[in-house]
Amino acid sequence: MFFLVCGAASALLLSGVDQGSGAPFPRVQAVPLPEGQVAFEVDGVEAARYHYGASVLRPYIFPLIGPAGQRVTRLGHPHDPHGHRHHRSIWIGHQNVNGVNFWEERGGRIVQERIASVSDGPDAASLVVQLSWRDAGGKALLGERRTMTLGALPNGEVLLDIAIELKPVEGPVTLGKTPFGFLGVRVAKTMSVHDGGGTIRNSEGGINEAGVHWKQARWVDYAGRVDPATRNGIAFLDHPGNPRSPTYFHVRDDGWMGASFTYAEPYELAPDESLALRYRLYVHGPDATPDTIDNRWNEFAEEGQPAAK
Repeated sequence: MFFLVCGAASALLLSGVDQGSGAPFPRVQAVPLPEGQVAFEVDGVEAARYHYGASVLRPYIFPLIGPAGQRVTRLGHPHDPHGHRHHRSIWIGHQNVNGVNFWEERGGRIVQERIASVSDGPDAASLVVQLSWRDAGGKALLGERRTMTLGALPNGEVLLDIAIELKPVEGPVTLGKTPFGFLGVRVAKTMSVHDGGGTIRNSEGGINEAGVHWKQARWVDYAGRVDPATRNGIAFLDHPGNPRSPTYFHVRDDGWMGASFTYAEPYELAPDESLALRYRLYVHGPDATPDTIDNRWNEFAEEGQPAAK
């Protein structure tokens, strides 16, 4: 009898149904950790980690794990670790907010004020946080609501969505003309074109830095080796509902890519206005093709647009 009961219980657990609530078991979870960190886990295995502790000048995500079980991002430039120490894997920043630098970590600071919500689920987990963009004197220039969602796909692939909503705290805000802002990604050294023989492609058919740098595109993909025999990649998708979409991409053979919202001209925010932007990182295995990424972009586009300015 004991064997029969346990066997039935095991079958129910394996079915993915939480018998206590009747809801599917949350395979994907956002787990708060000590020292200002939150881990995103799929089936109990960490896929990404968000850092926001007191010593952090701008919150960032590291590591991000690909289907091969290896890191697909890194901290810092492999050949200029001090000068590019602000390259913290995956991060949000901007070089000129009313003249204040929130990019190179030598001026403004982005401070997390609170976690607004944490949610888990059978396919995705989300973390919503409230942040304050402050100048060197501590004055808040922008308030930010950031939503990070990690979704599990078959074969160890994941989607990482980052949505931000920025509002002036007091008075108008000018986002100055610069290629640096808002979302930056530093890929693993072994994936880069320069150090690992990787490949960059964009939605318009461009290849490597010469074909994608300072070009507008719906997406850019950076793929390369994560171990001696396996290639993984990160496709960086720009949502078509973002203002100024398709964005200009800042992409280098040395392993860096970023969406350059104010590459062409500055952007003005009146005191009663907000700016909403949404990006997706598709972390994929070796079989992803441009058609595969196009399909992922189409899915992203159909999910709805950020609020207009």
